[in-house]
Amino acid sequence: MTLHIRPATPADAPQILAFITELAVYEKAEHEVVASVADIERTLFDEHATASALICTLDEQPIGFAVYFFSYSTWQGRKGLYLEDLYVSPEQRGAGAGKALLRHLARLACESGCGRFEWSVLDWNEPAIRFYEAIGASAQDEWIRYRLAGEALRGFAYDDA
Repeated sequence: MTLHIRPATPADAPQILAFITELAVYEKAEHEVVASVADIERTLFDEHATASALICTLDEQPIGFAVYFFSYSTWQGRKGLYLEDLYVSPEQRGAGAGKALLRHLARLACESGCGRFEWSVLDWNEPAIRFYEAIGASAQDEWIRYRLAGEALRGFAYDDA
């Protein structure tokens, strides 16, 4: 059995969307997935795309993926790498795919001159938290993540009050 990680291509868009949906089901948020294959093709593979994806295969069969983008730290004066999604199919967990994807991204961060490699995890996802701590990652408890989305985003953006 051979694990392989490669950059995703436009032909992977349907598989990426399937993985995104599987991840959303696991995170109890399937109803929030509104992306289409065309959205994935446009936002990951267009010449102006700001995010990238990796596909992890086992014996040439896709078993997981990662989506990432470069961020920026004003304090460090350097870019960082932000992992948006990491997912390995449940039946393939334990084969080292998650760790291989993270190591691949860590190397990419180092080779790209990044000062940090960051991601978020749901506070109830104990298996993921234990996994991340086992590789040496630490929680950033002093920061609270905020989000404007949907109607709240549009309302704030266009309300002159």
